[in-house]
Amino acid sequence: MKAKKKVPSSNTFIKSVLEVFQKNPLDGFNHKQVSARLGVRDVASKELVRTIIDKLYEGGELVQARRGKFQINTESEHYQKGATTYITGTVDMKQTGKAYVIPGDKSEDIYIAPLNTGHALHGDQVKVLIFPKRRERKREGQIIEVLKRHKKQFVGTIEISKNFGFVTPDSSSMPVDIFIPLTGLNSAKNGQKVIARITEWPPQSENPFGEVIRVLGEPGENNVEMQSILAEFEFPLSFGKGAENEAEHFPEQIRDEEIRKRKDFREIFTITIDPADAKDFDDALSLRKLPDGKWEAGVHIADVSWYVKPGGLVDQEAFDRGTSVYLVDRVIPMLPERLSNQLCSLKPNQDRLCFSAVFEMDENANVLKEWFGKTVIHSDRRFNYDEVQQIIETGQGEFSEEIAVLDRLAKKLRDDRFKKGSINFETQEVKFELDEKGKPLRIFLRELKDSNKLIEDFMLLANRRVAEWVGKKKGTADPKTFVYRVHDDPSPEKLETFIQFVTKLGYKMKLTSRKTMADSFNKLFEQIKGKGEENMIETIAVRTMAKAYYSTENIGHYGLAFPYYTHFTSPIRRYPDLMVHRLLFEYLNNGKSAGKEEYEQKCDHSSVMERKAESAERLSVKYKQAEYMLDKVGQQFDGLVSGVSKWGIYVEIIGTKCEGMIRLRDLVDDFYYLDEENYQVIGSRHGYKYKLGDPVKIKVKRIDLPKKQMDFALVI
Repeated sequence: MKAKKKVPSSNTFIKSVLEVFQKNPLDGFNHKQVSARLGVRDVASKELVRTIIDKLYEGGELVQARRGKFQINTESEHYQKGATTYITGTVDMKQTGKAYVIPGDKSEDIYIAPLNTGHALHGDQVKVLIFPKRRERKREGQIIEVLKRHKKQFVGTIEISKNFGFVTPDSSSMPVDIFIPLTGLNSAKNGQKVIARITEWPPQSENPFGEVIRVLGEPGENNVEMQSILAEFEFPLSFGKGAENEAEHFPEQIRDEEIRKRKDFREIFTITIDPADAKDFDDALSLRKLPDGKWEAGVHIADVSWYVKPGGLVDQEAFDRGTSVYLVDRVIPMLPERLSNQLCSLKPNQDRLCFSAVFEMDENANVLKEWFGKTVIHSDRRFNYDEVQQIIETGQGEFSEEIAVLDRLAKKLRDDRFKKGSINFETQEVKFELDEKGKPLRIFLRELKDSNKLIEDFMLLANRRVAEWVGKKKGTADPKTFVYRVHDDPSPEKLETFIQFVTKLGYKMKLTSRKTMADSFNKLFEQIKGKGEENMIETIAVRTMAKAYYSTENIGHYGLAFPYYTHFTSPIRRYPDLMVHRLLFEYLNNGKSAGKEEYEQKCDHSSVMERKAESAERLSVKYKQAEYMLDKVGQQFDGLVSGVSKWGIYVEIIGTKCEGMIRLRDLVDDFYYLDEENYQVIGSRHGYKYKLGDPVKIKVKRIDLPKKQMDFALVI
């Protein structure tokens, strides 16, 4: 049989035609469709496209899909060169409709053009056909199958016409509206916020079909918007009746026989220190001076595990939620209120059951002895952070001597931690003053002060020493299964990119050792305080670091420089802490090692729910910031350039951290372009520059509350 003639691959036009088929390997095209994709309009060029397609077909590069339409021959030698196998991964969908698939093996992301995403949505697990890689281009592919939907429920606004409705999702990562037949409206009215569920997505339909499963209410109402955020991340809006009933039957009184099983701290000085608006108090500190002059400091944690037993209805709901969610105006607790705000809350002047870590320390906060076990406490006083801060600063106030000792010991612990390489990721927290309807009246920034750090350092001590007690090898026996809070080393590539970034901004960092790098980070954070680039540098620094997560495999905690670390101190609001309490109690009583696989799965779920809660919390802050600025359109504010892009300049208003964009197209004095390497935009005619960190004055131009976006105009 005569060999078929190869089409010359050097011809640019042939390559362009072939590329249309390569990028869409599952689709068939005729010469008119290929011409349209290439932007070819004249008759002569269209005829050339037809000729090229015929030659590619004769050469075996194309096969006939159906009469008059052709598609790439995936068995051809040309296609196979550089073609990789199918891969699976997770979709990262963008608002424009394009996407990236993050492979499960953590290799390079695959770019997916809008036409090649199929019916995949953000977060879906998908199968991707990789296109042959062309020189100096990122990997590209086509989603050919959705293996697992990330979610089927979406929050959005419904528009109803005579014959059907459409739900426009709130999420910017959801690029399509959901078609709702009239039979699926569930009494929703035009313009309301709803939760819609996708029921099917016909192959030839651009939009998924769905039904309204819950009407939330009118957009703009505080309760509706906060519930929308929770529903978007699929957090339940209420507890099941079974869990509520189970919680109601927990005993109010602590029996004497239970107290006799525990170490009694009721006569020892004990306090709680929390935010002024806190409703649950899950940790307390005790202090007493021992006869030999040493200090006994106790970290007492609410004994949730005594009430919540594995397999119960409360336990199941707590596991499903994974964590409490802290929105701007409310807490969505992990446990029913009877537990979180009553029985397990370490309220003053009431006996409470605890699981405690008690340390004998010298004046330099060196731990000489430690004890872990069940206790009963009686808190003497509930303090808030501001009250304790005033006592620390003035030396005056109730229990001032005891607080001074705790503060002194905490500072010793802190100094030792930083000497050993702990990185001080210290960010300002955006807080709001709200009226009775949830409308923001004021935004202010709260910094961590000594009173906050006092609590933090004792909690870190307890978490670290509990993890060490379980995780350190004793003799020849392997450590038992445990839940660790781990934080991996940053990737060298990300670290190098970050160092190049801050170097261009005039900051220096050393990488000669783990210790010098930690010192460099801590020095950098001190230097950028109050500057325009502070938020961006802190954000990029956090992204440079690996994400902390829960695991039964202990790899240590890089950011804290702890070889062993866990979460023991907040079982009211974090399910991993509840698992830690149960495991620790078993091991203190010589119990056998728990099943590793079972707990690893629970760790994975807890990490996922933690990330969801963080996203929901950030979204509520952005919404309230936009709502706060809603009546300030036209007003001027001082700001700092917090970022630059090819679309515009991001500016953060001083004092509120409200961030908006000045669009480059609105800068009429010049044509500005992005100088990405130096983090600035430059005017092409006059050379004016706007660089990261520059002070600017802005006017509020527009607030898009549903999208939580702000547009600013530059005041020259």
